Amino acid sequence: MNQARLTQLLRSSAALLLVALSACKSMCGESNACAPSLTRADREAIAVNSETWLKAVRASDWKAVAATYTQDAMLLPPNMPAVSGRDAILAFFTQFPPIVSMEVADVEMDGCGTAAYVRGTYRMTVAPPGAGTLQETGKYIEIRRKGADGRWLKSRDMFSSDEPAPH
Repeated sequence: MNQARLTQLLRSSAALLLVALSACKSMCGESNACAPSLTRADREAIAVNSETWLKAVRASDWKAVAATYTQDAMLLPPNMPAVSGRDAILAFFTQFPPIVSMEVADVEMDGCGTAAYVRGTYRMTVAPPGAGTLQETGKYIEIRRKGADGRWLKSRDMFSSDEPAPH
């Protein structure tokens, strides 16, 4: 890996960490009143949201996908501007190439109070019109918020491919 690419990756990682910490700070508040970790029930509720999202993606049920996000959520796709709000997220996924297969694995999950993060990996195959099928592996990080109804919806969702950026 060349030095410029490494520097870019380090800056991106640092920026993402700052965004995640800032979001958790704003959701949990300034005090240290948060429990040190998620409860078992919280982890199960987050897993339910993740499974609901995955089933909806596999079925191309974009309304159900969008419903796993908060109304003010932000989707942060690679090489594109941020997509803000549930309606815009629905429109984004509606334009996504047909998905042939999708697998995700939540690798890490933690949080406190009403804020949590999930980090994981994905593998998908898409079929863009006229291009055959394309496979991609990548990673994601999500910030979740717990609603009054106990559901942990996605508030921020950032993902990127493991493949090098095209030149």
